[in-house]
Amino acid sequence: MLKDEIRENLYQLQDLKYKEFHSSLCPNVDNIIGVQIPKLRKIATQISKQNFKEYLQLEDITFYEEKVIQGLLIGKAKLTIEETKEYLKKFIPKIDNWAVCDVTCSNLKITKKYQKEMWKFLEQYINSKNEFEIRFVIVMYLDYYLNEQYIDKVLKNIDKIQSNKYYVQMAIAWLLSCAYIYQKEKTLKYLEHNKLDDFTYNKALQKIIESYRVTKEEKEIIKNMKRKNKKQTIIK
Repeated sequence: MLKDEIRENLYQLQDLKYKEFHSSLCPNVDNIIGVQIPKLRKIATQISKQNFKEYLQLEDITFYEEKVIQGLLIGKAKLTIEETKEYLKKFIPKIDNWAVCDVTCSNLKITKKYQKEMWKFLEQYINSKNEFEIRFVIVMYLDYYLNEQYIDKVLKNIDKIQSNKYYVQMAIAWLLSCAYIYQKEKTLKYLEHNKLDDFTYNKALQKIIESYRVTKEEKEIIKNMKRKNKKQTIIK
């Protein structure tokens, strides 16, 4: 079976030092074999040229790397936008960590051609109670929708999200720091008037300040926008 062949290949490529390192970045994920992302991309590319639907239809995948390969494969295989959405419907509930989420999003290049269709597809997850389903939407916004046509909609939807989940909060902060680079005026206006919780808001400011693409003068302005919170020190 294809699954058994791929799993055997993954163990052949196992790097125990990388496993230890990557496991430290993915707390609560205990199913990592230890294969670096570039090698997983090569495997996904190879499968995409074969009977890729067999692998995408697998439900009983066990390891982190297998999920990454499925996520990559949805983007690499020759699929229509409708097929892409159907496979994503089955895959998104499997996402249980930030790495699988973010790697999958970055590879869904078909979104560039079908922004309208994918935007509508993502709407069903914006009010999800699942931490990584919401993160999936946010990272998709970050990767494909920080443009003039969608920035207002992105900021409006971000402001609707009410979640104290860490990987949701960090994704929003990451998105806003990137939005500040690409859509500065609208993002700055949003930062002046928003419903973000203090942690997410201050973390967004921190990420903007840390950016090498932001001037010293701008950083001083952003730093002074910090919300005072005695329980948290987000920006030093």
